[in-house]
Amino acid sequence: MKPASRPGKCFQVPSMCIICLQMFLIHTHFTEVSGIQNTKLFPYKELKMATGNFHYSNKIGEGGFGVVYKGTFRDGTVAAIKVLSADSRQGVREFLTEINVIADIEHENLVKLHGCCVEGNHRILVYGYLENNSLAQTLLGGSDSSMQFSWSMRRNICLGVARGLAFLHEEVRPYIVHRDIKASNILLDKNLMPKISDFGLAKLFPDNLTHISTRVAGTTGYLAPEYAIRGQLTRKADIYSFGVLLLEIVSGRCNTNRRLPLSDQYLLERAWDLHDQKQLAELVDVSMGGDYNNEEAHKFLKISLLCTQDVPKQRPSMSKVVKMLAGEEPVDEQNISRPRLLSEFMNLRAHKEKSDLTSEGTSKEGILSSSTENVTMSFATMTFNSIYDRSN
Repeated sequence: MKPASRPGKCFQVPSMCIICLQMFLIHTHFTEVSGIQNTKLFPYKELKMATGNFHYSNKIGEGGFGVVYKGTFRDGTVAAIKVLSADSRQGVREFLTEINVIADIEHENLVKLHGCCVEGNHRILVYGYLENNSLAQTLLGGSDSSMQFSWSMRRNICLGVARGLAFLHEEVRPYIVHRDIKASNILLDKNLMPKISDFGLAKLFPDNLTHISTRVAGTTGYLAPEYAIRGQLTRKADIYSFGVLLLEIVSGRCNTNRRLPLSDQYLLERAWDLHDQKQLAELVDVSMGGDYNNEEAHKFLKISLLCTQDVPKQRPSMSKVVKMLAGEEPVDEQNISRPRLLSEFMNLRAHKEKSDLTSEGTSKEGILSSSTENVTMSFATMTFNSIYDRSN
C-alpha cells in the first residue's frame, strides 16, 4: 500500500521558485531605487489619479518607449507623465540613465524632470508639461497641425536647440552626448521655447575620452555615418543630427518622404543638389509665403550642410554653431564640401532603382536594406552601408 503523501510536499519546489523570484524582484527594485539620486519618487496611486486612471483622453504622445499622458495633480500642477511599456526599448539601464542624466542639470532648453515612479513593474517619468507638443507634430505634422511657424519662430527654435546641445557638450562635466536628437524629441512650451527631451540613450563622456565605441542606437535619417557603421560615438554625432534637424525646421519637411519623386525623397541629398546648383534657397518652406529673411534662411541652410559633413572633424562645435546662427561669426563656407561618397551612392541608387525597386524583396523602409543594426539610414549613412556590405 502506497504511503500517503505529506501535505504540501509537492509544492516545495514551486514555493522555493516563488521565493527566489520574489527575492530577485526585491533586489531588482532595490537596485533601481538605489540608483536614483536627487529625484522625487511618486507613488503609482498618485500618478494614476492625476491621469484619470491613464485615460485615453489624457494621452498626448506615444512611441516605442510607451505612452505620455497629461496629468493634473491635486494642487493644480500639470505634468507630462511618461509611462514606459513592459516591452519598451527603454529598459532598466536606459530608465536609470534618463533619470540620473537629467536630474542634476538645468537649462532653459532642456526638459525639467520632476520625479519618477518605480513600483512593481511600473516605470514612469514625470516631466513638466509643455503645451505645444513636439516639433514632429506641430511643424512636420502636415495637415494634423494648424500651427503656423513664422521665420522668427523657427529662428528662435533653432537657436534654442543649439544652445541646449552646446550646454550638454561643453558646459557640464562629464559632458553629455544625447544620441537621439530629432524632431519628436524637441518639445515646445506655451511660448514655443524648445526643450530637448528623452535622455534614455544619452552617454556621459569624461574629459579623457575622445570617443566611445558602442552599439548603434538612434533614429533613421539622423544618424551620423561613422556612428551608424562603426559605432564610434563622439559629440560630432549629435552635431550631424542637429544639422538634419536644422534642415527640417527651415524647409518644413521631414528628412525622408517616400511619397515624393525619387530625386526629392531624401532632404539632405536634395539640399546638396540645390547647393551645387546655387539654388539652396529653394529649400525654404513655402508655407511662410516669402515672409522671411532670405539671407538668414540661406545662412541657416549652409550651417546645416556644415554640420552634416561626412568627416566628423569638419563639423563645427555646437558653441560655434550657436555663434553662426546668432550672426556673431561668419559661416565658414570653405569647409562646406559635398560628401565624397555621394556620387557613388547616386550611381548605386540608380542601379537599385532599375534592378529591384519593385521586387518583392525590396524593403518598404527604403531603397537600400542594411545589414548593420537592421536600420535603413539617411542618404549619407546608406552610402557607407552599401560600400560596407559589398566589402564583406
